[in-house]
Amino acid sequence: MSVLSSSEWDIFLDNHPNAHILQSGIWGEFKANYGWKPVFIQSGTSGAQILFRRLPFGFSIGYIPKGPIGLFRKELLDEIISQCQIQKAIVLYVEPDSWEEEFDSQCLINSKFEASNLSIQPRRTILISLEGNENDWLEKMKQKTRYNIRLAQKKEICIEPSSDIKAFNHLMNVTGERNQFGIHDAKYYRSAYQLFSNNQSCELLIAKYNERPIAALMIFFRGKRAWYFYGASSEEERSRMPTYLLQWEAMKLAAKRGCSEYDLWGVPDLDETYLEKNFMSRDDGLWGVYRFKRGFGGKLVKSAGVFQKIINPPLFQLYKLAFKFRKSSLA
Repeated sequence: MSVLSSSEWDIFLDNHPNAHILQSGIWGEFKANYGWKPVFIQSGTSGAQILFRRLPFGFSIGYIPKGPIGLFRKELLDEIISQCQIQKAIVLYVEPDSWEEEFDSQCLINSKFEASNLSIQPRRTILISLEGNENDWLEKMKQKTRYNIRLAQKKEICIEPSSDIKAFNHLMNVTGERNQFGIHDAKYYRSAYQLFSNNQSCELLIAKYNERPIAALMIFFRGKRAWYFYGASSEEERSRMPTYLLQWEAMKLAAKRGCSEYDLWGVPDLDETYLEKNFMSRDDGLWGVYRFKRGFGGKLVKSAGVFQKIINPPLFQLYKLAFKFRKSSLA
């Protein structure tokens, strides 16, 4: 079995420049601060970062976020399962870096994996193509979105790269309270920003009016892709449409970094027909998020989802029972 060190994993990733950022060694280092142990496996030209979360009595659960990298070869899957047994994992979750319409699950099924109804990372998202020039991007947007971008420019909204994580955390708290959704603690966002910005793979953009921060986002980069993971805004000056200009500047920044695709990362997990029919009348959950993101002219896509291999069936049943009665996240 080829178990790699973190530095050896980075060398392996050099040959896979477009692997998902959640398979990067930095992501493993980041998640290690929150109860996860990253283990790196290579088999030929394929590999995987497995994250293990400890359970009582030395057991664990395994999770491969947006991987494996390369072909889903039986030899690689066998080595991954072997490592899971060493780590006393009761179950392994695999979340392929593929869209549902193009993913062939046969290799996983042949290795006794099954589709899971577990949701870890957002199942649906909107992808914006950064091919062409800025006028091409604008032409694909909804008219109202183009209008709001230009309005923000006219209304003296200024977008600046920043390291002011304190301002970002304040805006996240405001957003969480306003929209009634859970957010991470301040340390989580600070750690993510510091680790990824030190590697030139993250930028914090802040929208200001009269020098006051009123909205912000973190954009992450790897290879041809960029991701909008975290964003926030205050109640101040919302009529000046700062969040629209923020996304526009993030798109331009991603293109300058050589990205051809910008992932807006998460909308309601419903088919497009239903979303388009109801987005004007729904405000619960992620409906407001969809209403905002759809305006940028991207494509709605659905991931291949999560597959699971139960390694210890009796303990897995106990784990599922406990999971129902406490809040826990694999993300």
